[in-house]
Parts: sequence; C-alpha cells; structure tokens
Amino acid sequence: MSDLAIRVENLGKRYRIGAAQARYKTLRETLTGAAAAPLRRLRALARGQPSEGARNTIWALRDLSFEIKRGEVVGIIGRNGAGKSTLLKILSRITEPTEGYAELRGRVGTLLEVGTGFHPELTGRENIYLNGAILGMKRTETERKFDEIVAFAEVERFIDTPVKHYSSGMYLRLAFAVAAHLDPEILVVDEVLAVGDAQFQKKCLGKMEDVARQGRTVLFVSHNMAAVRGLCSQAILLKNGRGEIAGSTDVVISHYLASSASEMTTTVALPRGAPDDPGEGTSLRFYTLDGTPQAEFRLGEPWRIVLDFELHRPMEHVIAAVGLLTIDSFPIITYWSQPKDLAAGCYHVEFECDLPFSACDIQFATGLSSHQRAFYYKQGIGHVSISEIAEHEQPVRASGAGLLLNSRKYDIMPMGVSDGNNT
Repeated sequence: MSDLAIRVENLGKRYRIGAAQARYKTLRETLTGAAAAPLRRLRALARGQPSEGARNTIWALRDLSFEIKRGEVVGIIGRNGAGKSTLLKILSRITEPTEGYAELRGRVGTLLEVGTGFHPELTGRENIYLNGAILGMKRTETERKFDEIVAFAEVERFIDTPVKHYSSGMYLRLAFAVAAHLDPEILVVDEVLAVGDAQFQKKCLGKMEDVARQGRTVLFVSHNMAAVRGLCSQAILLKNGRGEIAGSTDVVISHYLASSASEMTTTVALPRGAPDDPGEGTSLRFYTLDGTPQAEFRLGEPWRIVLDFELHRPMEHVIAAVGLLTIDSFPIITYWSQPKDLAAGCYHVEFECDLPFSACDIQFATGLSSHQRAFYYKQGIGHVSISEIAEHEQPVRASGAGLLLNSRKYDIMPMGVSDGNNT
C-alpha cells in the first residue's frame, strides 16, 4: 500500500474576471460575430496582443505539483491571492481544476469557511449527522462521536436549535468539531482559527495535534506563522498561483518572511469580501505624522495607519479595526474606531501608532463589524518595519503617548475628509 495521501500533478485553475454580462443578441448578430471571430484573433496575433479570452482570465493556480505522505502535517502559506484557498477547494472536490489532477487517498474532512456544508434550516444535531453522511460515515460511527463533538463545540444547550440562529462563534466551534472528530483520514483546514477567540484557537490547535498523532494527514492554511511552525513539520509556499518553495517549515517560513520584507509598500490593496457581504475593506495605508507615505519607521517614531473601506448598504453601529501583529503572527494591539451609524459609501479611519516598539517587523489584520458581529476580517495584510535608531539620535514622542493610547477616540470619516489630530 502506498504511503502517499495526496499527489498533485501540474495542477492549474483558471477563472474568468471582469467580464460584463453579455447583452442579448439577434440571430443575425450571433452569426456575424461567429464568422468574424477568426479574423479578430488573427489581427490580435499579428499585433502581438493577447486574445480577448486571455485578457479576461486569470490563473489562480498554475503548474503546481507536490506529494504529501500519510501522517504528515503540512502548512500552506503565502500572501493573499497566492492561490491557497483555490488549492484547498480543488482538493476538497468543491471545484474542478482547469488542468492537471489531484489524487487523494482516503476520506477528506474539510473546514474551509465557517459552517461550510451546514444547512441553515437544520438543527446542530441534524447537521452533525448530515456531515457524517457526506464524509461517508455510517450512522453508528457518527453516534459514537456525537457526545464528544457536542462537548468540544460547547453547544449542548443549542444542539436542537436550527444553526441559522447560531452566532458566528457557535457556527465555527460546531463546524470545526464535526470536521475534526468524524475520523477523516485527511483533514483540510483553511484559516478558520483567525476568527475564534484565543482559548478556542488553542483548543483547535490541540485537536489538530491529536489528529496528527493518530497518523492522519493534516493540510493547514494560515497566516499565523507561529501556529504553522508549531503544528507543521513541512510547508509549501505559494506565490502567484505557483509553488515557490517546499520543505521543512522553518526553511519555508524564513524564505517567506524574507521575501515579504523585500516587498514592503505604503499602500496595500485589501482582499475583497464575499459577494453578499454588506461591506469590505479596500486599502490600508501607512504615513508619518506629517503625511509622508512610508513603510519603514525608526524606533520611537509615531506613525499613522489609515484603513479605507466601503459599505454597500446602510449599517448601524459600525466599528472599523486594525490589529498589529508580529511577523510571526503574535498579536500586539488592536485599534478600534468609535461605533457609528453609516450610509452606504466609502469611508476611512486613521489610527495613530506610538507604542514603544523594539526593532521588529509588523503585519496587520483588518476587520469591520456591526453590533459586535464581524462581517469582514482579513489577516496577514501589509508589512511595516521598525528599525533601530542610531546612538546619536533621540526617539521622537508624540504628546499623550504610552498609557493613554487606548483612550484615544478614533472616528470614521467619509472619504476625502481628514480627521486631523483625531484624539
């Protein structure tokens, strides 16, 4: 029996992008267009231009190959848009590859998004049995694990309530418990721990360690380098849909952090939210206090973070937040805006950062919430460097720094309106 759990050969996935919905055409227009299409392609080739189809497509994955042995715990890392989630959707049989193939040997348990595979009208109990059936489990196998799943998820009181009434935290706990406890031979987990509280994250990591010790295969996507380093023996770095490097976790993470440091920029475009999200972040910008765009700051020098976001519909009690983390994903501090009722439109909020850092590299998490329920969250965003000052230099301090930092009141402002010294 082969010791391989996953084999990927020349895997590629292509998507169409930015194509407007075609208007209805008459039969005459359709026939004329079909007849003229070869001539248009020849003209494009003669001019050295890509065809219309090539211009409207993007390869989320291309020429990706790797093998994972049974019992290995492998981390998949890379910047947003590198193709990590697309890879896991292909491995989970949610989407088909455009080219190449992926071979998985064993039952696959997946946790790609909160509540993936749950039916909102069914109760927690019914969804546990439904997910067990989807995984190919017999009812007796699911019943044997049922009490353990419910206890892990901490939803005993609500197990017979339709999951559409669950909070996002309850959804997450039950979804993870089902995926981890129903004995999949391959467990696929995609960045779900980012939205759980610290106690739940620790609990999930401990469970994945237990799964790995039982000889099952774990594929773990995360921006949390500390979690990847602690959990995974091997790692794969994706960049622009291709495999950049694979090997021991420490080597791959070191390569990733070095490449991230070389790509520092003062403006970071944020990943888009889901199509039905009420709003989403658009960009994160970094400035000195005098308004100069910058991504490298001296130790003790205050600087400014600007989060731009858009609401697609009016919302009440909106809070925007930016979290600062070390490059290994240890949290440092989170800045929150004052809650505000907002109409649909574009907004920004400025946060002044004057913590007494040591020399370090920093990455960011961004979030938007309404009535304490998050509707947008992204981690592993951007890269800022805090460097040592020379011996003859004196650190610059803003008035009111230090212990008063968390008492600042940061206000959300419409785009184009400055909040000045927003304290």
